[in-house]
Amino acid sequence: MTNSPIKKNNKLLQNAKDLRKNMTKQEKRLWYDFLRHYAIKFYKQRIIDDFIADFYCHKARLVIEIDGSHHFDDKGKIYDRERTKIIGHYGIIVIRFSNREVDEDFETVCCKIDKIVKSRL
Repeated sequence: MTNSPIKKNNKLLQNAKDLRKNMTKQEKRLWYDFLRHYAIKFYKQRIIDDFIADFYCHKARLVIEIDGSHHFDDKGKIYDRERTKIIGHYGIIVIRFSNREVDEDFETVCCKIDKIVKSRL
């Protein structure tokens, strides 16, 4: 794990822009009700290496992923593990919340994010 400069695949730029415009209901809730005005800057749909992270905080070296159902089958789990490993090489940690957690336990999700950000500063 290093704090090396983050590689960015610029071929994903249009896709990232499209994802920003078409966030899921859960991503919108987390963004507009918490991250957008958080004391430390977060970015939505940020390109890291060959991936687009749902949310990224550079200062805390933290990626937040909001996972829908396709992340819970075997193929999704394998892909997410590999993606987390690659992102981890930049000294970035990845935390994941399910859509259900955002919908049903939003306050706990926000508290966990806040605690992790503060622990990484």
